[in-house]
Amino acid sequence: MSESETGTERSGHAGELAVAVARAHGVETLFTLSGAHVFPMYDGAVKAAPPMRILDVRHEQTAAFAAEATGKLTRVPGLAVLTAGPGVTNGVSAMAQAQFAGSPMVVVGGRAPQNRWGSGSLQELDQPPILASITKSARTIPTAADVTGGFDEAFRLAGSSHRGPVFVDVPMDEFFNQATATVPGGSRPRGADPDTDAVERIARLLADAERPVLVLGTDVWADGAEQAALDLVEALGVPAITNGMGRGIVPGGHPLLVTKARGKAFSGADLVVVVGTPLDFRLGYGVFGGQDDTQPARVVHVADSPGQVAQHATLADSVSGDLTSVFRGLASALEHTDLSAWKAWVEDLQATVREAAARDAELLSAEADPIHPARVYGELLPRLADDAVVIGDGGDFVSFAGKYVEPKRPGGWLDPGPYGCLGAGLGASIAARLARPSSQVVLLLGDGAAGFSLMDVDTLVRHDLPVVMVMGNNSAWALEKGPMQMIYGYDVAADLAQQTRYDEVVKALGGAGETVTDPREIGPAMDRAFAANAPYLVNVITDVDAAYPRNTFGV
Repeated sequence: MSESETGTERSGHAGELAVAVARAHGVETLFTLSGAHVFPMYDGAVKAAPPMRILDVRHEQTAAFAAEATGKLTRVPGLAVLTAGPGVTNGVSAMAQAQFAGSPMVVVGGRAPQNRWGSGSLQELDQPPILASITKSARTIPTAADVTGGFDEAFRLAGSSHRGPVFVDVPMDEFFNQATATVPGGSRPRGADPDTDAVERIARLLADAERPVLVLGTDVWADGAEQAALDLVEALGVPAITNGMGRGIVPGGHPLLVTKARGKAFSGADLVVVVGTPLDFRLGYGVFGGQDDTQPARVVHVADSPGQVAQHATLADSVSGDLTSVFRGLASALEHTDLSAWKAWVEDLQATVREAAARDAELLSAEADPIHPARVYGELLPRLADDAVVIGDGGDFVSFAGKYVEPKRPGGWLDPGPYGCLGAGLGASIAARLARPSSQVVLLLGDGAAGFSLMDVDTLVRHDLPVVMVMGNNSAWALEKGPMQMIYGYDVAADLAQQTRYDEVVKALGGAGETVTDPREIGPAMDRAFAANAPYLVNVITDVDAAYPRNTFGV
């Protein structure tokens, strides 16, 4: 082995070389479900010095969701290794979620042997064309000699703005072949420098505004710009709303966090600056205000890369590039600007936040029978540590989480994002327990969502990964039941079995849990869950008629 300016030269089979490249890029865990097409990756992980952790699951979707969540939490591309054919296609939803959420991940697929291609060997499928539309790149690495360069490119691409999933597959025969190659040194790419003229223009828009609102989204966290964002908020005194993994950048309870006054903020603003999140259905497609014969708000979109700037919305201005540089540029440009005109606007929003919090308190302490879902959060919130990782996997029940849970720190909230994919929760909880070994990990599950992946409690048990799971069990697909009744006056295909004992399923898989039907018992059950040091499900039977009040169905 010899050192060079570009990395380390080494010999080995293609699996060993692939693992070496992944490690150079900061990967610590290989998520997988056993398959012969990718055995060389396992051998490479076992023989690495030190060995790379192999975490095997019960369904490939969980491996891929764990890699996706790892990318979100650590900002280092997660690694999923999926065997050929159905192993790869089982990971499609997680890759699509990563594409929508901008999550850095690399998925390695097995592939039928090249020397048998076209003759019908097991699971012979040309996979890259299937995945091309939901990844940044999807390609076959043809030979063992190409593995180091191909894998290095995959990790660099996944971790570069705008981040996302990259897929590569390697023919089985080439995976076993030997090669000598240079393993490149890993690096963390930085975003492009933003256009300083555009930053200056946006600063002038802010200076001229009377009722501005700043929206901070997932890419602020992904770009490592969370401190610069908070510094800007506090320096300017601008009211802020957070979404996705932007939650916690302005800590819960901060006087400038006005998420609870979201409706008033968006309807009354004269300028909305959206940073690091798309202008999609969650943000009214980029249209704010304009009610009661008032002028719509001017909208500025700030993104980590040019391709993320909205094309469908009418923008007052936009800029893309390294988000820390954008925040610092705005702070510098506005350093000596008198922003006292915002004072009344900020105080008005703060009053609305207080009113909303008072209304919330009634539901958070509700004694209703059946249990109102909000009461679950009333018991959970005082038990959450500041560094807790909270994961949402559900529809209606998790919508309440978005309303009530305001993280105290950034990087501690995982939800389905704009793709709205159920079944990600067990994979995300596995990733969170590995990435944050000393933190609370709380998985909020709808009973519908649990059906996608609850079997992977077995994975939590086998790998000694304690997670607190809190289920809102209303025995229905509530996110669909209410809207269908509204549209047709009836519903079908929206009911599940009544009060299913999902906690008994968890117990059968080696975990622990209990069912709760009395609101006064929710808190004590959660205390037992946090103290158990095991996968523990608190199965709370909730009122199906206490649906989350929503303004949009995502269309």
